[in-house]
Amino acid sequence: MEKVEFKTKLKRVSKAGFFNFWRSGYVSLASVLVMVVTLLVIGSVIFISAVLNITMEELRNKVDINVYFITTSQEKDILSIKTKIESLPEVSNVEYISREKALENFRLRHENDQITLQALDELGDNPLGATLNIKAKEPSQYEGVANFLNEENILSSDGSKIIDKINYFENRTAIDKLSRIINSAEHLGLVLSLALVVVSIIITFNTIRLTIYISREEISVMQLVGASKNYVKGPFVVTGVLVGLISGLITMLLFLPISYWLGGMTENFFIGFNIFSYYLSNFFQILFIVVGSGIAIGAVSSFLAVRKYLKL
Repeated sequence: MEKVEFKTKLKRVSKAGFFNFWRSGYVSLASVLVMVVTLLVIGSVIFISAVLNITMEELRNKVDINVYFITTSQEKDILSIKTKIESLPEVSNVEYISREKALENFRLRHENDQITLQALDELGDNPLGATLNIKAKEPSQYEGVANFLNEENILSSDGSKIIDKINYFENRTAIDKLSRIINSAEHLGLVLSLALVVVSIIITFNTIRLTIYISREEISVMQLVGASKNYVKGPFVVTGVLVGLISGLITMLLFLPISYWLGGMTENFFIGFNIFSYYLSNFFQILFIVVGSGIAIGAVSSFLAVRKYLKL
């Protein structure tokens, strides 16, 4: 019996919520438009975060340090050192570049510089030593790797020192500056995103509060005839959910042409990151976040507005 009564009440509340939405046409439209703006901000934060992550990752990939070995170093000794470096927890990758490969890369970089190539040919021997290219997981960890190589005093199997130079100490200022830029960009992006979302939610809350304020006389009558607080709040929460749902779907439709239009520009500017491809490949995840946020904001805003501003 109680279950049937609950279903009946739920049906009435839902019906009243739909009726409130369609009856207050212009106000509901205004609520939807404001909510769409809010969800566009939330959705934009998702895209901006993706762009920021791709950019920061690309910057991290461009940072590395090189360990140069003397020309008489044995390959087995260098590979032994490579294994030691790879065992460090802060290291993500170590690439071995042989003397022959280093010479080939040098020729490719200077293929249009005939004077340099001619001077190289006149030497008659390969003047370049082998190299280890080291990538750490974070730019701030390169100092530890460089210190490890210095403190270990890396030697060959016959006890002679084989490391010629570690370029970290030459590039320390640039690496430290890039590390600070990455950290600052991540923190600033988070703060700005939260600020935009909070402002948008406040605007949405006030718009829904206006919708409820218009119905204050109806609410008073419902209370006078003995309607419970939950029964009075219910239709407005349903209206808020409906506003959020419709706004979320409209927002997803708007992101389709916007991301398509911006796709080519982002691909050229952000190192191959196409925002339209990202939208399509992560469609259901973005849909869940945007529509879910709309429903949550609409329901919570309606609940709080009825409770606080109409003193239920």
